[in-house]
Amino acid sequence: MWSYEKKLMYPVKVSTCNPTLAKYLMEQYGGADGELAAALRYLNQRYTIPDKVIGVLNDIGTEEFAHLEMIATMIYKLTKDATPDQLRAAGLAEHYVSHDSALFYNNAAGVPFTASYIQAKGDPIADLYEDIAAEEKARATYQWIIDQSDDPDLNDGLRFLREREIIHAQRFKEAVMLITEDREQKKVF
Repeated sequence: MWSYEKKLMYPVKVSTCNPTLAKYLMEQYGGADGELAAALRYLNQRYTIPDKVIGVLNDIGTEEFAHLEMIATMIYKLTKDATPDQLRAAGLAEHYVSHDSALFYNNAAGVPFTASYIQAKGDPIADLYEDIAAEEKARATYQWIIDQSDDPDLNDGLRFLREREIIHAQRFKEAVMLITEDREQKKVF
């Protein structure tokens, strides 16, 4: 089914230890509009999507796991040499006390991941518009993290992820058009 290659989808580089940036990236790791929620949303929705576009959800859903791996690597690299004092100053003392340097699915505010982030209506058009919105929210969040970052190496990887979100939204828009055309031909709404 899968062929695993031991490398990230795109190289992840970090210039310096920066727990504050790591905290911001946790939004894309375990937040409502993050990579885990997207992957689970798309791979769940594929069961009620027409065969004509099921591949789009499969492809993007699995790619989101690759993005999750990149975010995890960024967070790890930004915190691996951090002292407890640096973690405390970045607002990560509670995380450190509970998890040490282990990653945990929570957002930037420390709120744990919940299945309520995963939307599925069962109507292909409703679900695809939800997916377009999710991709646009992820794109915006990546931009806001880039705006907060002064690390050119990290920003390179974040820009790559931001651009992938734009491509995903475009693919979902194309899927909406295919389903809409199909419904119009069959007079099914």
